[in-house]
Amino acid sequence: MKEFMMIFLGADYEELGLSPEQLQERMGKWFAWGEKMQQQGILRGGAALMPKGKRVSGPKRVTSDGPFVESKELIGGYYTVAADNYEAVVEIAQDFPDFDLGGTVEIREVMKFDE
Repeated sequence: MKEFMMIFLGADYEELGLSPEQLQERMGKWFAWGEKMQQQGILRGGAALMPKGKRVSGPKRVTSDGPFVESKELIGGYYTVAADNYEAVVEIAQDFPDFDLGGTVEIREVMKFDE
């Protein structure tokens, strides 16, 4: 099996103004999705990311604070899963909890280097 990263793009929950009840419901969906993948034995790891961060870029190593204006979508987190191919991960992504909020799942295969 190969490993794939599912990168979650979407709006910041805080900026959407979700109520505590809505946040709790949404987190329940995330936990259920993660548990489903865990039970299937395909979840390899993952984490949620804070909306703010730092970026270092260019030859002069310019540092800027986030969230970044030039980013149209917030990278909210990721899961790494084991699957045979992209199509299998597209199927796994069908349960992504934030599609209803306009969210996106970007799928990338993890590159393996010979040691």
